[in-house]
Amino acid sequence: MGLASEEKRIALLIDADNAPAAKIEVILAEVARYGVANVRRAYGDWKSPNLKSWEAVLHEFAIRPIQQFAYSKGKNASDMAMVIDAMDLLYARNLDGFAIVSSDADFTPLVMRLLTDGVKVYGFGEKKTPDPFVNACSKFTYVEGLGQPASEDAPADEVATTPPRSAKDLRGDTRLVQMLRRATDSASGDDGWSRLATVGQQVGNQASFDPRNYGYPKLSDLIEAMGLFEIRRDPLNVWIRDKNKSVTKPVALPAQSLAEPAQKTAQSAAAQAKPQAAPPPKKQPQPQKQAKQNPKQQAKQQPKQQAKQQPKQQAKQQPAPKPAAPAKPAGKPQA
Repeated sequence: MGLASEEKRIALLIDADNAPAAKIEVILAEVARYGVANVRRAYGDWKSPNLKSWEAVLHEFAIRPIQQFAYSKGKNASDMAMVIDAMDLLYARNLDGFAIVSSDADFTPLVMRLLTDGVKVYGFGEKKTPDPFVNACSKFTYVEGLGQPASEDAPADEVATTPPRSAKDLRGDTRLVQMLRRATDSASGDDGWSRLATVGQQVGNQASFDPRNYGYPKLSDLIEAMGLFEIRRDPLNVWIRDKNKSVTKPVALPAQSLAEPAQKTAQSAAAQAKPQAAPPPKKQPQPQKQAKQNPKQQAKQQPKQQAKQQPKQQAKQQPAPKPAAPAKPAGKPQA
C-alpha cells in the first residue's frame, strides 16, 4: 500500500474566537504528526474587529472561514456551528480523527461523542483551558509550548518556547513525579530498569502531558533534568530506573561469621563419611521370678488352702443321697 493510503485523515476545526491566530502555523505542524488535515475550517463572526488578525492566516494556510453571526449579544454562536459540522463530518465516515482548536470547555460533550465512534480527538488550546476539555481529548497540546517552526536541520517537535523548568520546580510538581514513577514502575523488570520508549507510551495516555510544556523537547531531557531517575544508554535503547528503587548492595559479613557455616558443613560431611557402629543387641525380656516365700508362711498357708479345697472336693466325690421311699399305709385293724 502507498503512503497516501496509510495517512490518517483529520478534520481541523478552529474556534477563532478562542484561539490565537499567531499559533496556527505550529498547530498545523503538530497536526501533521498525526495525519493530514484535509478539512480545515475556522468559525467566527469575521466582521468583528477582534478577528482582523485572522485574515492573512486564512489565506496563507488554505483555511476555509465559516461565517457565523452573533444572533444574541454575549452569546457565541460559533460553538453551535462547529458542533453541527463535526457531527456531519462524523456521519460521512471518511475521517480518522478531529483536531479542535479552542480554549472553551463547552466542546467537552462534543469530544466525548466523537470518541464513542472510535475516532481520535486532538485538542489545542491555551493554558487557561479548563481541565474537563483537556482530559476529554485523546491528546491535548498547550499552544504556549509550541515554538516557531524549526529549521530544516532540526525536527519541529524539538522546538519549544517555554523556558526549561529547574530541577527543584520539576521535583515539586507532585502530579508529574507520581505519573512518571507509576509509568516507570509499571514498565520495569525484576532489576527495576524500564525502557524509556515504553514509559513514553504510558505517559502519552495522559492527554495533557508533553515534555515541551516543561521547556524540554524530549522526554529523556525532562527525566534527566529531574534528577530522580538513573539513566542508562545502549546502542538500541535508553533505560531508566527510579533511584528510590535501586538494588541495594548486600551487607558484608565478618570473616568469622562466614567461616562458621563452612566448618559446620565440613563437620557434617565428616560425620556422614564415618562408618556407623552397629547398635547394641536388645535385651530379651526375662521371665519374672516368683517371689520366694518364707517357709513359715508356706506352712501357714498350706493348711488354710487345704481346708478350703477339702469341702469342695468332698462335695464333688460324695453322690447326692437318694430320696426315701414313701411309707406304706397301715393295714386294716383286726376284728
